[in-house]
Amino acid sequence: ANNKITRISEDQLRPFLALETLDLSNNNIVEIKASSFPALPLKSFLNNNRLSSLETGCFTNLSSTLQVLRLNRNRLSNIRAKIFELPHLQHELSRNRIRRVEGLTFQHLHSLRSLKMQRNGLSRLMDGAFWGLSSMEVQLDYNNLTEVSKGWLYGLLSLQQLHLSHNTISKIKSDAWESCPKLSENLSSNHLSRLDESGFAGLSVLDELDVGNNRVSFIADGAFRGLSNLQMDLQYNEISWTIEDMNGPFSALDKLKKDLSNNAIMSIQANAFSQMKNLQERLNTSSLLCDCQLKWLPIWVAEQTFLHCVNASCAHPQILQGRSVFAVRQEEFVCDFPKPQITVQPETQSALKGTNVTFVCSAASSSDSPMTFAWKKDNEILNDAEIHNQAHLRVQGGAGGETEVTEYTTTLQLRNVEFSSEGKYQCVISNHFGSSYSTKARLTVNLPSFTKMPMDLSIRAGAMARLECAAVGHPSPQIAWQKDGGTDFPAARERRMHVMPEDDVFFIVDVKTEDIGVYSCTAQNTAGAISANATLTVLDSPLVVTERHFFAAANQLLIIVDAAEADAGKYTCEMSNTLGTERGNVRLTVVPNPNCDSGAQGVFVGGTGTGAGSDDDGWTTVGIVIIAVVCCVVGTSLVWVVIIYHTRRRNEDCSVTNT
Repeated sequence: ANNKITRISEDQLRPFLALETLDLSNNNIVEIKASSFPALPLKSFLNNNRLSSLETGCFTNLSSTLQVLRLNRNRLSNIRAKIFELPHLQHELSRNRIRRVEGLTFQHLHSLRSLKMQRNGLSRLMDGAFWGLSSMEVQLDYNNLTEVSKGWLYGLLSLQQLHLSHNTISKIKSDAWESCPKLSENLSSNHLSRLDESGFAGLSVLDELDVGNNRVSFIADGAFRGLSNLQMDLQYNEISWTIEDMNGPFSALDKLKKDLSNNAIMSIQANAFSQMKNLQERLNTSSLLCDCQLKWLPIWVAEQTFLHCVNASCAHPQILQGRSVFAVRQEEFVCDFPKPQITVQPETQSALKGTNVTFVCSAASSSDSPMTFAWKKDNEILNDAEIHNQAHLRVQGGAGGETEVTEYTTTLQLRNVEFSSEGKYQCVISNHFGSSYSTKARLTVNLPSFTKMPMDLSIRAGAMARLECAAVGHPSPQIAWQKDGGTDFPAARERRMHVMPEDDVFFIVDVKTEDIGVYSCTAQNTAGAISANATLTVLDSPLVVTERHFFAAANQLLIIVDAAEADAGKYTCEMSNTLGTERGNVRLTVVPNPNCDSGAQGVFVGGTGTGAGSDDDGWTTVGIVIIAVVCCVVGTSLVWVVIIYHTRRRNEDCSVTNT
């Protein structure tokens, strides 16, 4: 160690047959080749050099013995898959320049218990990057990872600790933790701004979560559902409302231990923690409004015996500013409610799809401090909502006589609601002294809406017809089918009809002409019904070409000689290319010929039309068509002969040799 060695030589190492420890740290080695190491019983191998390249097979001779490999503080930028086929290895790759890890890179490291890859600048982990590392700890701190996804965690069923602090993670995908259900994790010092409802789904045994030093301002109500043993660090975020609002996402956690230090909490509603039976709380705030609504806090904290964990002081009123909440006597708490108090709560509603919905919320305050209004949907601020606000004076009586208070009303207008409008709506009314949070009113949109609609279908007789129809709504709509406005299905009577409600499919097997018609799909629930139609066309006489049938003009003309009653029916011309298919229909009717007993006739069909005539007329028509085609060919040939002749004559006139 601490020399200027530039390479590792197999010849120089071969004599040391019993060598167990080799420390080559702090040298100038730039690469390890496949022939660098002979077969040695190395148990410890330390490298802190200038390595930028690891050749495939460079550790093959050490695969049965090598236990410790430290490649910290090198210049590695790429790791080839399967290069570490070292089943007894403990591994460190910190402080390199690795930006991307491919799938299956570590698959043969069965004994690895800790993988350290801090400070590499990692930005991309491919699917299966850690496949094969069955039971271990992964340290990925101080990198450039931007999201947590199921793909790169795949296969880590026994992973217990994952360190992801000091990255730039802003997104946790909904199914990210499926592959590692036994995890405890550190996500501190990232860029998380929201914790969604499914962000921690599948982590049923999660007991420790650190998301401190992020930008979290939104937490979904169900973000921590099922995490009954959770201990959480949320300090240095933007989530004061989660404590101020007693209906927040922590209300269902009964064993929560959390750190809420350094969040600007101005108020805490009475009994906000009453449902958390085993709460251990670290609370640090100097922004509290010490009014009558806060009287409960010092009493409750004293009863819970964790006074030493709470540092809370008053910011308002001025006379109490800077004093600890626990040093304020009960009679000193201000009772003229300068902070808004909700007087009218928004109401839960049901609405038809496409209609307008209005939510109303009111609050009163004895202060003339400027008021601000906001609405939330599922705990997230509605920045572009249509909101109308107004204020008026209201006289309020009390033991000390009548006083005037200002009442504020805010109205949220939702126009042309869709299913995406469904959710829980809540108003937040704030002034200089704090914020008041209304109850959450649920909006339900009822009218069904199609997700699959039946399409017109043309199909040959004997084939299977398939019509699809599906709808969504609240409550879930029922699907019903009709044919030509009624419930008489010939296919049902003959047991050829099958309805698959789970797959939203309507089948008719062995299609016949009596199945032709308009099929209607109706989706209905208590709010109403919607319908969609599709026409089923059955092509029942496939054309069999005989000596009486001729095609001309590139199949655009069909000629039938000696037309008989069997030729009557509907004829369909179909034209297709890669962009689609078009069909044209014509019906041929064969009528008896009063001049012939045999009824022999000749017709030709093209475009949209029918014809009928005598036997002689039919053959005459065929002859005329043939003569016309021959004449066209001969005429075209003559034109080309004349053109070629004149071209050659002109060239000869201009030729120098006059040949």
